[in-house]
Amino acid sequence: MFKALLLVFSVVCITSASAQIGERLRELIANRRQAGPGPDSAQVAGQEFSYGSDPLQKLDYWKPTTPGSPLVIFVHGGGWKRGDKSMSVGDKSSHYLQQGYAFASVNYRLVPACSVEEQAQDVANAIAYLIRNAGKLGFDGKRVALIGHSAGAHLVALVGTDLSYLKIAEVGPKAVRGVIPLDGAAYDVPRQIAEGGDFMHDTYLQAFGTESERQKKLSPTLQAAAPNAPAFLILHVQRVDGTAQSIALGEALRKAGTPAEVKGFAGQGLKGHMEINRDLGKPDYPATPVVDAWLKKVLGK
Repeated sequence: MFKALLLVFSVVCITSASAQIGERLRELIANRRQAGPGPDSAQVAGQEFSYGSDPLQKLDYWKPTTPGSPLVIFVHGGGWKRGDKSMSVGDKSSHYLQQGYAFASVNYRLVPACSVEEQAQDVANAIAYLIRNAGKLGFDGKRVALIGHSAGAHLVALVGTDLSYLKIAEVGPKAVRGVIPLDGAAYDVPRQIAEGGDFMHDTYLQAFGTESERQKKLSPTLQAAAPNAPAFLILHVQRVDGTAQSIALGEALRKAGTPAEVKGFAGQGLKGHMEINRDLGKPDYPATPVVDAWLKKVLGK
C-alpha cells in the first residue's frame, strides 16, 4: 500500500512540475518570437529618454528627417508582465521614418510590481512627455497616433476609451488623433476570462483580478461610450477570441459615434499573433499599406 501511494504521489508531482515547465516554455517561446531577430540599424539609432523616475519608465525616440512631422508611438505586448520597448521589432522604426513620421517605442512598468491601471497611466504619461517636448524633439505635437500589440493593444485601446488617463497626464482628450490596436484579445475582460480558455487564464487573473467592477473598468469595449480618441483602426489575425473581441470593440466605438474600422488578416494562433507585430512595416506584409493609408488620412500626412 505504501509503495502504491508513493507511486501516485510521484506521478502527481511529476505531472505538476511538467505543467509548470510547459507553461514556462510557452512563455519563453512567446518572448523569443515577439522579440524577433534583434535590432536593426534604425533601432540602434533611437535615443532613450525617461518620462518618469522608475527604471522602466523609459522610451526610445527616432527623430524625423523633416521637422514638424507627425509622431507614431508604439506600445509593446507581453501579457502585461513581461516585454520591453525593443519589441517594436522588424521594420517599424525605419519604415515610419521613411513614411515621414517620427517614431517612439514605450516601456511601462510590469505586473505584478504595478497594476494595469498604472500601466495605462504610464502610457498616457509617456504620450504627455513626448508632446510637451515636441518642439525640442522635432515633431508636430498635435499629430500623434498610437499603436499597440497584444497587451499593448489593450493598453492603447484603454487609454483611447477611458480619457481619464490622458487627463491625469495633463494633455487634452485629442492628444492622440488615432489608435491602432494590433490583435488584442482583452478588450472585454470579463468575456475573455469566461470564454478565452486555459492558455492565458492565469495571466488574465493576475493582471485584472477577480473583482467584476474592476474588470469592467479596465475593458475598452465597456468604456467606449463617448468621448473617445477621435479614430480607431482595429487589426486582428484569425484567432477566434481576438477576432470576436476586435469586432465587438469596433461595434461599441461606432455606437458611440467614434469612427472605427476593423480589419482581419491571415495568420493562425500564436504564430499569426506574433507575425502581425514582427512584420508590420514590411512592404510585403498585407497590413502595412492598410496602416500607412489610415495614418495618412488621420494624421494629414
